[in-house]
Amino acid sequence: MPVIKPISDLRNKANEISDLAHKLNEPIFITRNGEGDMVVMSMARYAQLQMKIDLFGKLAVAQNQIASGDKGRTLNQAMKNIRNKLHETQKV
Repeated sequence: MPVIKPISDLRNKANEISDLAHKLNEPIFITRNGEGDMVVMSMARYAQLQMKIDLFGKLAVAQNQIASGDKGRTLNQAMKNIRNKLHETQKV
């Protein structure tokens, strides 16, 4: 169930809102004049959401490549590329 707080709580109880955002690891919806106005969340939760967005973007690109006939790389090719990159970074 979403947590909804008035904007006055954000102003008067900022520490409580922060603690709640970290404890629940979910966004807190802030209202102004009874209407939705903004969302507050912990930095950790925000980072998780950004990583999901990035992953979904990469998956969309991959789906488009498959749809256009791109065969991609085999697992062996991908692992070889990863090993080469790791080996290069160890040299530095």
